[in-house]
Amino acid sequence: MKESWFNQWRPYQGNLEQTPVATNEYLPAGQTLVLGIQHAFAMFGATVLAPLLMGFDPSLTMLITGIGTIIFFLITGGRVPSYLGSSFAFIGAVAAVTGYNGVGVNPHIALALGGIIACGIVYMLVGLLVMKIGTAWIENLLPPVVTGSIVMIIGLNLAPVTIKGVSGNSFDTWMALVTVLCIGGIAVFTKGMLRRLLLLVGLLLSYALYFILANVLGLGKPIDFAPIANAAWFGLPTFHHPEFSLNAMLLIAPVAIILIAENLGHFKAVSAMTGQNISPYMGRAFFADGLCTTLSASIGGTGMTTYAENIGVMAATRIYSTLVFVIAGVFAMLLGLSPKFGAVVSTIPVAILGGASIVVFGLITIAGARIWMSNQVDFAQNGNMLVAAITIIMGTGNYSLHIGQFDLGGIGTATFAAILLNLVLNRKAVQSKLTQEPALSESQVVSK
Repeated sequence: MKESWFNQWRPYQGNLEQTPVATNEYLPAGQTLVLGIQHAFAMFGATVLAPLLMGFDPSLTMLITGIGTIIFFLITGGRVPSYLGSSFAFIGAVAAVTGYNGVGVNPHIALALGGIIACGIVYMLVGLLVMKIGTAWIENLLPPVVTGSIVMIIGLNLAPVTIKGVSGNSFDTWMALVTVLCIGGIAVFTKGMLRRLLLLVGLLLSYALYFILANVLGLGKPIDFAPIANAAWFGLPTFHHPEFSLNAMLLIAPVAIILIAENLGHFKAVSAMTGQNISPYMGRAFFADGLCTTLSASIGGTGMTTYAENIGVMAATRIYSTLVFVIAGVFAMLLGLSPKFGAVVSTIPVAILGGASIVVFGLITIAGARIWMSNQVDFAQNGNMLVAAITIIMGTGNYSLHIGQFDLGGIGTATFAAILLNLVLNRKAVQSKLTQEPALSESQVVSK
């Protein structure tokens, strides 16, 4: 019996205190609206921060994440609860391609956009392949020792640039530390939704302290609020056209590997929470994510990915209805269409962004270690130990191979090295996995 493309939704009739809301159930309109706005706030801090760290327009990114989330919903048939936000995985590669110093609009944004489009196309092709043959080959190519190493070097590779960016003067250095403490305090000493918004609330708190110290006490460069007063409430954000450079595309396209590994983890987490096997729809999700990344970069936006922040909200609320994410997408689009919102974001001082970067890149690094721990990677095996050790040093030291006139960059070189080293040094383990029953593709599940 052929399965319909879209979920068959039904009204929720359980007790919210005792029974979770399934992906194909919906709550009354008022509750759905509030829950959707909550998801929009959950992704807000990270989705705004990522474009700022790459020199992209946060208003345009916010608009596109809303559109992308709705496209994702349509392509997956409403079967995968997820929000598509701006991805931090692109930051290192974009910085390597453009030489962006963290201040203002990225002057070489066009080069980055061409590379992100190439990454999105690769991601789409992987999605089509997964829809056809299943996911087993991906898990064999990217075991936890490889994905953990790759995720870790994203944060470590960016560390020198981040620290340099907040070392311009003593005031900025101290304010970066204050920002780190604000975000850390929210993360440790608060609970519930406030903790989920640690980046946003931490930034707001440090912003207020910066205003007092710089604008009131005159200890640093004051915040200029003139752009906010001059900005309109409604209007289109600034669009940019991509420029296609083979070197840039070679540097940024491998980020697709990171996005695939990230999505695999998110799928497993959501499947465990909901008690539903959504893995057969992973191919659709990969394709949708790649398509939205390509569309985003074609007009000036960042690459996109499914968001762990929203998975955390689902874990806390036990409400998995995919219709909630449509509301979140619409709300994000409304924010993106307000130049006033973009002007407010543009007043955030470099020191505060630098402090937030220290936290974010540190968390990315630790996320790699968590992949090792949660999957119990055995470093007593020399193969695993060498794959991780070599990859991390190559990525952190920005070891870069050149192929003719093309530069693979530190992250790109280390990513390919991790995959190749694992295939060679852990050859027996890879071969034994290949003999196991492969994961079913979507078409195979439907036919059953």
